[in-house]
Amino acid sequence: MERDLAATLRARGLQPSAQRLAIAEYVLGTDEHPSADQVWARVRRRLPMLSRATVYNTLNALVRARLLRPLVLAEGRVVFDPNVDRHHHFVDTATGRIHDVPWEAVEVGRVRPPAGYRVDDVHVILRGRRTAGRRGR
Repeated sequence: MERDLAATLRARGLQPSAQRLAIAEYVLGTDEHPSADQVWARVRRRLPMLSRATVYNTLNALVRARLLRPLVLAEGRVVFDPNVDRHHHFVDTATGRIHDVPWEAVEVGRVRPPAGYRVDDVHVILRGRRTAGRRGR
């Protein structure tokens, strides 16, 4: 996996340093939507000398390389999504867990941008909590 990941980073113009590989391995391999601080805490277990600045710089580089997508879910709360395909999100308000929602599961009606603008992307964030009697992931 590390060799493939290094090749992927190189193909996107990123030098695969040990720190970048460790960060990319975690954030691109998770089904979670971690914040930069969560990435830093998790990867520091393996690389104790890892700085926050390196994590932020690497996450931003992965975003620029289109391997990762930043999501602003609330004022000051940015998480990173390794799924760069078109999809929406559901935020469990009880746990904070973020779930991917398939693109076709949400129907968006007519969208009218302000005069002089065009819509480049639509991203729906659903919020709710688990209903009684239902179990799942």
